Amino acid sequence: MIAYDLQCGNGHAFEGWFEDSKAFLGQKKKGLVACPICNDTQILRLPSTFAIKNAPSVKPKEVGPRDEKMWARFGKQLGEFVEKNFDDVGCNFSKEALKIHYGATEPRNIRGVSTQAEEKTLLQEGVQFFKIPLPAPPETDS
Repeated sequence: MIAYDLQCGNGHAFEGWFEDSKAFLGQKKKGLVACPICNDTQILRLPSTFAIKNAPSVKPKEVGPRDEKMWARFGKQLGEFVEKNFDDVGCNFSKEALKIHYGATEPRNIRGVSTQAEEKTLLQEGVQFFKIPLPAPPETDS
């Protein structure tokens, strides 16, 4: 796996992980690489500060109310996407992930919860996963 520093046509910087440079170029050509903030697919690969000797440190800019609204909207959109496109397996996340990993069930997008011990086992078994903290769904009056 290789991590690239990327930037969209609107100037948003983000990171992308790819199997190799060929995978990045193929996905970019098909329009599959998109900015997580604005969904723009005009993506540039930036020089990594890892490879630049004495790269100037970038001072993070202050987060203003407009930025907070943007991140809140992004979080909401991310939560909706995960809810619509991932099967909720609840507490069986690690069991289902292992079944998928070993070919016992068909590959699919899953979401759920796991303990630290289960996550350690998944990592030891070579199962790739990532954690996204999502806000609790709004309570409805019953």
